[in-house]
Amino acid sequence: MAKVVVMGAGVSGHTAITFLKKWLGDEHEVIAVTPNSKWNWIPSNIWVGVGQMTKKDVTFDLAPVYAKAGIDYRQAKAVSIHPEGGKDSDQPYITIEYTDPSKQGQTEEVAYDYLINATGPKLNFGATEGLGPDGGHTVSVCTADHATHAAEELHKLMDRMRKGEHVKILIGTGHGMCTCQGAAFEYIFNIEHELRQAGLRDKATITWISNESFLGDFGIGGLHIKRGGYAASSKLFAESLFAERDVNWIIGAHVSKVEAGKAHYELLDGETDVEEFDFSMLIPPFAGVGLKAYGKDGSDITDKLFAPNGLMKVDADYTPKPYEEWKAADWPRTYQTPAYKNIFATGIAFAPPHLISKPMKSPNGTPINPTPPRTGMPSGIIGKTVAQTIVDMINGASEPTHHASMAEMGAACVASTGKGLFNGTAAALTVYPVVPDFEKFPGLGRDLEYTFGEIGLAGHWIKHILHHMFLWKAQLKPGWALIPE
Repeated sequence: MAKVVVMGAGVSGHTAITFLKKWLGDEHEVIAVTPNSKWNWIPSNIWVGVGQMTKKDVTFDLAPVYAKAGIDYRQAKAVSIHPEGGKDSDQPYITIEYTDPSKQGQTEEVAYDYLINATGPKLNFGATEGLGPDGGHTVSVCTADHATHAAEELHKLMDRMRKGEHVKILIGTGHGMCTCQGAAFEYIFNIEHELRQAGLRDKATITWISNESFLGDFGIGGLHIKRGGYAASSKLFAESLFAERDVNWIIGAHVSKVEAGKAHYELLDGETDVEEFDFSMLIPPFAGVGLKAYGKDGSDITDKLFAPNGLMKVDADYTPKPYEEWKAADWPRTYQTPAYKNIFATGIAFAPPHLISKPMKSPNGTPINPTPPRTGMPSGIIGKTVAQTIVDMINGASEPTHHASMAEMGAACVASTGKGLFNGTAAALTVYPVVPDFEKFPGLGRDLEYTFGEIGLAGHWIKHILHHMFLWKAQLKPGWALIPE
C-alpha cells in the first residue's frame, strides 16, 4: 500500500486529494494535511467583501466530505519535511502540528511514499508596515473571515456617506512585489457598483493603486484581445473601464507604509507621496509558509528544496538570466522537485523561474513589478496533473507521465465588476498560453485565436454559475469529476 500525503487543501491541493482518492481507491492511502477546517471558494470572497454573500455561502466543512470519500484528514499545519527519513528509518515523513481544537498544539510524524506541497501562500502583511486587518489599517478579502470583516467596515463607511460625508476609498496592492491584482480589480469595481446601487456614488472618490507599470498588466505582462480584426491591448481595455466608472489610478507604486488613513508609496520614477483614505483594501505580497527541510542526520536542507522566498523549487530553469533571455521553456512541466523524485509542488506553492511582467526598479533600487499569478484554473489543472502522475508512478512508471506547463496552458478568468441578476457585469477573458511564448507566437507571445474577452451581464451569469458549480465539485457531489478544472 502506497501512502500519499498532500499538504494543503485549497484549490490545487483539494483537487489533487480528491482525484488521488478517486483513482487509487482503498488500495492506497491518501492523507490530507491542512490547518483549515473549512474549504473556501476564494474567487467569491470579493462578493462577501461587499455584503452580497456571507461566509457560509463560500465555505463548507472539510471533515464530512473527506470522511465520506475515505480520505484521512488531519487538521494540522505542516512544519517540516524529512525526505530521507530519520536516524532509525529511511522512511520519508513530515512533521505536523495540529490546529484541531481537540489536539491543539500536538505534533506528529506522518510517513509518506509520495508528497505534494500545496500549502499555498503565506499572506505576508508584515512586509509592509501597517498593512492588513490584524493590527494594521487596511482590510482584506484574502480569506472568508477577512472578507466578512471588510464588508462590515464598508457598510459602516456607507452609513457615514448616507449622513452626507464624502469619503476616499483606496484599493489595490500593498507592496511592490504583490501578485493577485485580479482580486483587487474585482473588489474595487464591486464597491463602485454597490455605491451606485445605493445612490452614494457621488459621495466617494475611488482610487486604484498598483505595482503594475500599466493598467491591465495583471502579473502576466498584459495581453492582447482580438476585436474587430485588430489586437486590442488589456491596457486599453482596463483604462476604458476605469474611466467609464470614474475610478482614479496610481500605477508603478510600492506601498512602503500604511498609517491610519494614509498610505505612503514610492513610484517607479523614485518619487514618494501619500494617499489619504477612509477605507482601504490592499492585497499583501505572498511568500512560502515557512516549511523547513532536514536531512537524515538532522542537518538543515531547506535551501535544497526551497527558494529564498519559501516557495518550493521544481523542474524549472532557475538560472539567473536577463529578462530578454527568459523563455517559455524555463517554466516547469511536471512540478517534481529535482532532488527527490517523490516530492511535488502545486499551485502557489511552487517557485516560478522568473517574472512574467517586465522586472522594474525605482532609481532607489526598489523592485516594483507584479509577481506571477498561479491561482484559479492553473492551480486546479496542475493539482490534477500531479495526481495523475503519482497514480502512474504508484502503478510502476519511473518518471512523471503528465505535464502542465503554464507556457503551454490556456486559462479562463471571469472578473466580476458588480453583482446583480439583471445589472451585474463581469469581464470574461481567456488567455493562451498563460506564460507568453515569443518563439511560438512572435510579437505578442500568445495566440489571438484563443485569447479574447468581453464585459457584460453574460459574464456575471457565468461567474455566478461557476460559483455554484465549483462548490458542487469540491463537495464531491454527483458528477463532480466531470466538471473541468
